[in-house]
Amino acid sequence: MADPRGFLTHTRQTPERRPVPVRLRDWNEVYEPFDEAALKDQASRCMSCGIPFCNNGCPLGNLIPDWNDLVHRDDWRQAIDRLHATNNFPEFTGRLCPAPCEGACVVGINDDPVTIKQIEVEIIDRAWAEGWVEPVPPSKLTGKSVAVVGSGPAGLAVAQQLTRAGHRVVVFERADRIGGLLRYGIPEFKMEKKVLDRRLGQMEAEGTEFRVNANVGGPSGDPTSVSVEQLRAEFDSIVLAGGATQWRDLPIPGRELEGVYQAMEYLPLANKVQEGDLAGSPIDAAGKHVIIIGGGDTGADCLGTAHRQGAETVHQFEIMPRPPDERADSTPWPTFPLRYKVTSAHEEGGERVYSVNTTEFVGENGTLRGLKGVEVEMVVTDGRPGFQPVEGSEFELPADLVFLAMGFTGPEQGGLLDQLGVELDARGNVVRSSDWASSVDDVFVCGDIGRGQSLIVWAIAEGRSCAAAVDEALMGHTLLPSPVRPTDRPLTA
Repeated sequence: MADPRGFLTHTRQTPERRPVPVRLRDWNEVYEPFDEAALKDQASRCMSCGIPFCNNGCPLGNLIPDWNDLVHRDDWRQAIDRLHATNNFPEFTGRLCPAPCEGACVVGINDDPVTIKQIEVEIIDRAWAEGWVEPVPPSKLTGKSVAVVGSGPAGLAVAQQLTRAGHRVVVFERADRIGGLLRYGIPEFKMEKKVLDRRLGQMEAEGTEFRVNANVGGPSGDPTSVSVEQLRAEFDSIVLAGGATQWRDLPIPGRELEGVYQAMEYLPLANKVQEGDLAGSPIDAAGKHVIIIGGGDTGADCLGTAHRQGAETVHQFEIMPRPPDERADSTPWPTFPLRYKVTSAHEEGGERVYSVNTTEFVGENGTLRGLKGVEVEMVVTDGRPGFQPVEGSEFELPADLVFLAMGFTGPEQGGLLDQLGVELDARGNVVRSSDWASSVDDVFVCGDIGRGQSLIVWAIAEGRSCAAAVDEALMGHTLLPSPVRPTDRPLTA
């Protein structure tokens, strides 16, 4: 513990965001550089607890007190070694993870928690700048081969671990670029894609092979389709890491109108513009009245994207009540706190509307012109929440575009899952055993395709653990770490 009084001497500090009028003119990441001296002060707030609950709050088991102390002591080289010991991609989690570690921080019991997430991203960005992040190729090859289906964070984690263990690993991605939701679901202003590309370059140098435009289990006759039989013939094992990409819909009157889109129909197009593939997005919010249905991170991504495209007005609807400003009693320490959050996108404008339900999309000549909704009250019956309309609270708003950002219900059904014949649970997720195996021999499962919609940090943790299970199945033993089990659940109420 570098400074026993650090948490008493220094208050929590995070980096400033670039001024709203400035950042809305571009798609670059929103944060200003963080002063190194201030960062060391933040690291000194870590108490090096006898029982560091932050380690358990993080599914990866990150050695947080270790690298906080090393940053405070200006030992950045040791800090990145500690960070990489548990996390393949800290530059992703440091930008995108909601930081359950901070929710479990002991300082957070009666004060603001340590700025763990910011320290993490500063360590890895410093390591890249100094040239400390180098390929780690295997010392010898095993002669075994693994196909990884899906190139999101779970797929990339399992691929890097297995490649480093000496196996031949090929990652199959049905899109035209590698990265899954990291590539086409996360807007550029939250993570510039050069951050992803430099890590993919490291993985290729280590020996991981990437195949894009490869739709495993796709329809026959499609030139991008790759059959399950092809994978069976070429590889010893298959890892399913395709995510939970089946979006939740809103089947109400008017759903068929032009102008009502899923968030994941909208966000990838904006990212393709930034990649240089499109001159402009076919779904453009410029000068339009936009309503986003869904109050989570995906909704906020739509919000920031609409701002940058020049939307006239933006409303973001949430059926749940507004969270409290401080940690809700329902999520006591060390669980992940339910509290009101203002993201960079919310800071940029728009109106957040809580406790509302959309009842109808209104159109003219097949085109969206508005929506009807009603205020609701949450009621709990037999322990399960429900919503009742408030009498006389009906309203109608003009809308040229509506984006549905209500989450995902599980993996897409049919295709690959049917061809493999894997067992599914009641929610449509792929069933996996305690050793990450599906119901089909030599087929393993990790990430949201088995877990259901979750966090990036859980995807990486499951990818690392699944890699250990595959390595042991192929070789009879493994030295790879396994931070989580399929039955583990986050620290939530």
